[in-house]
Amino acid sequence: MSMISLQDLERDLAGLFERVEAGERLVIAREGRPIAELRPLGSAVRKQRPFGLAVGAFTVPGDFDAPLPDDILRAFEER
Repeated sequence: MSMISLQDLERDLAGLFERVEAGERLVIAREGRPIAELRPLGSAVRKQRPFGLAVGAFTVPGDFDAPLPDDILRAFEER
């Protein structure tokens, strides 16, 4: 997280937004005191979830990839 002044913000707004889009968080300061934070929205920067995160949370049935019954297939195809 970097601290920037209001003057920096006014001088290079587009460049600072590029940094935020890349995932950086910026603290905006007035006279050295933090007054605001500029950060990416939650959906913009996501950390990759670790492999196996849900191990043991559920059991996949043995017939998971078996064809669906005809009545269920028809229900999906109807509009």
